[in-house]
Amino acid sequence: MALTILQVALGLSLMASLLLLPLFYFLVITKRTSSHKTKLPPSPPKLPLIGNLHQLGSLPHCSLASLSKKYGPLMLLQLGEIPTLIISSADMAREIMRTHDLIFASRPLLKNAEILLYGRMDMAFSPYGEHWRQLKKLCTIHLLSTKRVQSYKLAREEEVAFMVKNITQCSLLHAPIDMSEVLFSFVNDNICRLVSGKFLREGGRNHFFRKAIEEIVTLLGGFRVEDYFPSLAWLEGWFLGLSKRARRAFKIWDDVLDEVIKEHENRDKDDGEKDFVDDMFVGGTDTSYIVLEWAMAELVRNPNIMKKLQNEVREVTMKSGTISENDLNTMTYLKAVIKETLRLHPPAPLLTPRESMKDCYIKDYFIPKNTRVIINDWAISRDPKYWDAPDEFRPERFINSSIDFRGNDFQFIPFGAGRRGCPGMQFAVSTVELALANLVCGFEWELARGAMEERELHMTEAPGLTNRMEKRLMLFATPIRA
Repeated sequence: MALTILQVALGLSLMASLLLLPLFYFLVITKRTSSHKTKLPPSPPKLPLIGNLHQLGSLPHCSLASLSKKYGPLMLLQLGEIPTLIISSADMAREIMRTHDLIFASRPLLKNAEILLYGRMDMAFSPYGEHWRQLKKLCTIHLLSTKRVQSYKLAREEEVAFMVKNITQCSLLHAPIDMSEVLFSFVNDNICRLVSGKFLREGGRNHFFRKAIEEIVTLLGGFRVEDYFPSLAWLEGWFLGLSKRARRAFKIWDDVLDEVIKEHENRDKDDGEKDFVDDMFVGGTDTSYIVLEWAMAELVRNPNIMKKLQNEVREVTMKSGTISENDLNTMTYLKAVIKETLRLHPPAPLLTPRESMKDCYIKDYFIPKNTRVIINDWAISRDPKYWDAPDEFRPERFINSSIDFRGNDFQFIPFGAGRRGCPGMQFAVSTVELALANLVCGFEWELARGAMEERELHMTEAPGLTNRMEKRLMLFATPIRA
């Protein structure tokens, strides 16, 4: 059984007690804190050595949201040896991602990211600098520009049609359909086709890609001692063996990318190119899949909302007979449903950590250089200051509203904001819109018989880097057309 953060932290605390390390770290941390003559942000009490690690829990975004209600939206935790600033409000997020965006534009060193992502040379985990600026320029101008995303339209429509055909065939069996599997396969195949320029379903190569991606996402979201205790890095290989597992996953993934790159003519195979493809697979797959899965779950649990969306989408098909991307601009309720899904179930409840590159002040609080920063998007998206009935699924809140997810409204930042905002948001949303419109248009949906009560009890999140559902989404689909 995998070790939880709490188990690892408590185990380290006991071992370090035997080695007399707590006294050493307590003195170091105390000295560091007391050396500042300025005011630090509020902090909960911490334990020797492990600091506040024991308070993260299995779902850190929930635990941190609870702590922030007591200690405020700008809260300083000591996670092992790492001072970590927790941001839990739109106002504080604006301070980090706009007012002081350049200071907080870098990324901390995370060991698994270093192993899996070519020494953190990718765009998501790369430290701020010239290499990252060139990667983002290449991405925003070429791979994910508005024009380029639109050029993928035909491929997206074909992949959606293939998914709908599969669901139709499965529905003939009159058995529950594993929509978690269907949706992940669709998104994975779509990304595979985008990156490689061809179908990868032949010979099951898409499943090989998928397994590699799932292992990387698991490792990136896992707990590593050296990420919180850099001075204890030697312990990692001694009793956890995570470096070996990460290097094994890297070797498999590197071979996967070699295969993709070799299929492109007149292109050089180098780590920079692999890093670029890496971000598309890992980031693009999970984001779109998670939004689709939660959207379908919420629609089935809220039949009135489902019916309203179906009416909007089917009105278009009565005129054209099909749904293409050209039809999506008229579907205001569809866009509201997707926005509400992103709000209530953000794909990354804790945005990718940032790190301060120099000392600064936020609201009169001193933030030292090299402080790690975690923005709790999950807490911000459920802040009653900005959202009525924040725990309820209400797409209507986005009708006639100018609030958008592009990084200007800090109460709604599922893709981040500022320099480190996600450049792939347009691609992800285009994929989700087309897929969801076709799913609700072509079928009537219901939960597997007898599963309603269970689903009500288990509409919960799985631990990890991204916000997946804990239980697989099992649905019955009835085609509305023969």
